[in-house]
Amino acid sequence: MVTIGMNYFVIPGKEQVFEDACAKVVETMGGIEGHDSSAIYKEVGDGEPTYLIVSNWKDEQAFKDFVASDAFKKVTNWGAMNILRGRPQHTTYQHG
Repeated sequence: MVTIGMNYFVIPGKEQVFEDACAKVVETMGGIEGHDSSAIYKEVGDGEPTYLIVSNWKDEQAFKDFVASDAFKKVTNWGAMNILRGRPQHTTYQHG
């Protein structure tokens, strides 16, 4: 099992659009081979909107296959052009 932390930095005012899009993506991920679970977290406070999606996968290769998919590329390209302030940052956490 591997956990992936995906950090997203959202343009102020676009929070609801991002949250709605993420909810659809997380729902779709439920049927992806190797995906176990995902949750979306929002940073609280007065700073710029920042989100963390935490996903559990069978292994890192399953996650890499997902991010290499056309569906993921389509969503991230749309997000980069319309919602995000910068490139997402992904962190992998290996389970012993």
